[in-house]
Amino acid sequence: MSQEILTAFFTLFVVIDPIGLAPLYVALTHGADARHRRGIALRACLVAFAVLTLFTFLGETVLGFAGISMPAFRIAGGVLLFLTALDMLFERRSKRRKGQADEAGEDDREDPSVFPIAIPLIAGPGSIATMILLAGQSSDAWGMAAVLGVMVAVLLIVLAFFLSAGLIERALGKVGINVVTRLLGMLLAALSVQFVLDGLRAVGFGG
Repeated sequence: MSQEILTAFFTLFVVIDPIGLAPLYVALTHGADARHRRGIALRACLVAFAVLTLFTFLGETVLGFAGISMPAFRIAGGVLLFLTALDMLFERRSKRRKGQADEAGEDDREDPSVFPIAIPLIAGPGSIATMILLAGQSSDAWGMAAVLGVMVAVLLIVLAFFLSAGLIERALGKVGINVVTRLLGMLLAALSVQFVLDGLRAVGFGG
């Protein structure tokens, strides 16, 4: 159980990528005072928590309504996470996230907590798919509680990175952030392949 929790934590941590989000948070809250910045960080994490919790509990129901089996979604989710890993390794995800941040109008920039920080930078397609996958692997209430606990832990880390984003950005520098992002991308690639293998095994391939 502890190994499963650790794997779930690393998967969600890498998908959300708090370290990579920190510089974007700094850019989106540029010019705001410390109190306003703290409010934006807290609201963004609360909104992301609500969105991810919703998909954790209702995601499998939606899949069932659409006639999609959990093994099929596990394979599709693994492929999606693998593409995310490729984006991280080749720095495409940072460019896309910056593009999403730039799409926010001036009104949104005054309070970017919901868009684009909470959605889609934190609670985006990758993290939503990850929560549905992790929930699908939970066979009882304790497993579901563990998944929610992992999500809360990762969001608290995101909040901590946001609150200390300026210090982290200065400490790591652009090169340091790029190195960390690529290392996390390699880890995510391996985890995504494991999701695909689990999905194939569930439908009878590979024993």
